[in-house]
Amino acid sequence: MSALPKPTARHVDLESAGAAAAALRTFFRLADAWGLSVTEQTRVLGVARTTLHQWKQGKVAPLDRHVLERLSHLFGIYAALQILLPVPQRANEWVRKPNTAPLFGGGSALDRMLGGQVADLFVVRQYLDAQRGGKA
Repeated sequence: MSALPKPTARHVDLESAGAAAAALRTFFRLADAWGLSVTEQTRVLGVARTTLHQWKQGKVAPLDRHVLERLSHLFGIYAALQILLPVPQRANEWVRKPNTAPLFGGGSALDRMLGGQVADLFVVRQYLDAQRGGKA
């Protein structure tokens, strides 16, 4: 009987309440860093205001795949900004600054992210990944 190979990475159940709580704690720190209002937070997460307030109070259930996808893009955007603009204040301010790139049409990245669709987050992440020479 041969031994099973050792796993190379620890399996994390992204659908657990513990993982959801950790992801939301990270999101709320990101929201503070970017100065997101409650309305902006609900818009980028695609959730109702009451859901957001429940999460802030610690009433967290496993997150659905749509919220997980949005969080993944937001975390990717944040990480890319930290690489591109290593001064945290500049990185955090970038999301609100007008941008002449065609993708933003003179508006800010946050304006684009507030479009309400997952695709709005994806294209901002893709843009930043391309700027740093990576792939989305």
